[in-house]
Amino acid sequence: MTGSVLPEDVLRDAPSYAPRPYELADLELLLSGAYAPLAGFLGRADLTSVARTGRLADGTHWPVPVTLELPGELATKLDPADPGQRTVVLTDLEGAPVATLEATDVWRIAENRYGAGGPVRPLGDGGHGPFQRLRRTPEEVRGLLPPGRVLGVIADRPLHRPQLAQIAHAARTLAAHLLILIPVSGPGPDGLPPESLVRAIFAARDRMPPATIVAVPVLDRGDEMADALLRARVASAYGVSHVLSTGEAPLSGAGVRVLVPRELAYDNRDGQWRWREDIPPRNRRLAMAPAEIDDLLDRGFPLPEWHTPPAVAKELSRVRPPRRHRGLVLFFTGLSGSGKSTVAHNLADALRETGERTVTLLDGDVVRRELTAGLGFSKADRDRNVRRIGWVAAEIGRHRGMAVACPIAPYEEARAAARRMAVEAGAGFILVHISTPLEVCEARDRKGLYAQARAGKLRGMTGIDDPYEEPLDAELAIDTSTVSLPEAVELVLNHLVENGWIEPKLT
Repeated sequence: MTGSVLPEDVLRDAPSYAPRPYELADLELLLSGAYAPLAGFLGRADLTSVARTGRLADGTHWPVPVTLELPGELATKLDPADPGQRTVVLTDLEGAPVATLEATDVWRIAENRYGAGGPVRPLGDGGHGPFQRLRRTPEEVRGLLPPGRVLGVIADRPLHRPQLAQIAHAARTLAAHLLILIPVSGPGPDGLPPESLVRAIFAARDRMPPATIVAVPVLDRGDEMADALLRARVASAYGVSHVLSTGEAPLSGAGVRVLVPRELAYDNRDGQWRWREDIPPRNRRLAMAPAEIDDLLDRGFPLPEWHTPPAVAKELSRVRPPRRHRGLVLFFTGLSGSGKSTVAHNLADALRETGERTVTLLDGDVVRRELTAGLGFSKADRDRNVRRIGWVAAEIGRHRGMAVACPIAPYEEARAAARRMAVEAGAGFILVHISTPLEVCEARDRKGLYAQARAGKLRGMTGIDDPYEEPLDAELAIDTSTVSLPEAVELVLNHLVENGWIEPKLT
């Protein structure tokens, strides 16, 4: 790919913007040619035509919208009619330039949200991240493939023996070369980081037919049909003639033939994988569900060799160690005066006494002085406060530590973001709701905040004139008006023991 040919003064003065993760994935696919014939994000005419007919405005088949949203403060400064006023530098999430967009169409979607369409050109040095050598363009990959049929497998999960047997059978039946496409733009459906997924796929390579392995920037956007159609389109661009569906949602369209495999089972009589109906029930073992695999890994049990090749099992146990050796975010939420900080502090002390965990306490007041100084108490600033705490806690968890955080965290969306960051970092997340009633919290009122709020001297007090959205997904709920402090700490410790996060206490 060559860099942008726009004049330097245009690039220097152009505004920059970091698209959302799935838009960045679309951008990389556009730049690589995997979305050919698209040259950029779709404008209104193409979007209307795709929605009505499944074709672009010029009649070319195209399955789903490929869109880019811009914030209003940026979009309103663009002039699609003026080549000198319509360039946007698109960056990755770290701010490194990736491409330029020539916004030839800009339109309002909603308040402060605008759509932008137009061609994109590569900019910068081509990107960073693990396994860049595997991120080949479709043109490069097609040049490597032998003549004849190509069996494509989009491997968004590790390949265990059942999947490997299906792949080998399909490749043998079709007499096809195998092309493994590994999505690498974000965690897979089981939360496995993309670099770990790549290593797990390579760990199974000696169990596959001869194969070409490519990393592709495909990221699920939450629409099952759209994701399936786009994956099929990408597979076709890389030269695939047949796709083996290994996920729950079958691929379709885009000129590739889709193979939906029959269910395999393990034959106890000779250790072979065969079609389920060909094995008597007393002699067969069914493939393990992802939840069963995760449960064995969480408890530190080995994956059975009849189901998972040892090299794959080794890789999975490395990235998903037993819970007692994995990072964890313990996130306390509750009203001011509920007792969450007191419980969190005493819990952290109890964990430190055991010496088996490195514990970092992220207390609300300390964090506001050191991490989030300058933030106010508006909804936006409270969200920023919780998200910053969540990010730091997730990084602690990424490195196998335990973070204990105790902000008020009144809003569900921000708490969900904290959970998501922890999971994406490979850590566990436990939400503890200190559910002490408001009237009890007011009666305690150690800081005098409720009294000031009732007197109208303090605005935005959670529980008084600002809402507290009670969590529906908390792993634990503890009311400190009915439970003593030692009992509350013991409830959390017991939960950690029962779920394998810490060792049982010796008595």
